[in-house]
Amino acid sequence: MPTQQVVAWRAGVHVDTVVKISKAYADRGGDVTDTIGRRKRLSPPVPPIVTGEVEARVIALACSQPPPGYARWSLRLLEKHVALVDDIPDLDHSTIGRILKRGHCVLI
Repeated sequence: MPTQQVVAWRAGVHVDTVVKISKAYADRGGDVTDTIGRRKRLSPPVPPIVTGEVEARVIALACSQPPPGYARWSLRLLEKHVALVDDIPDLDHSTIGRILKRGHCVLI
């Protein structure tokens, strides 16, 4: 009977992986599908804050004229204005930057 080190070497995984899987196999009464099957999440996934509509609103705001006294939009200025809009959730300036980057928008 091969040792766990030999099994790990043959499978191309770390010995700890073999130990954990063999322990889980023993704990589940030798049921293979329970051992390697995917388990159902205990809590539902968190819905994303940034939806397509939010992205479109942020991009439209970034493409609009900056407020009086400013030559251009900055990420922090956009963050302040997004916080003032009621139907857009509060977003961090780094999130706004990722939205603009994903939409291929550049603040000039």
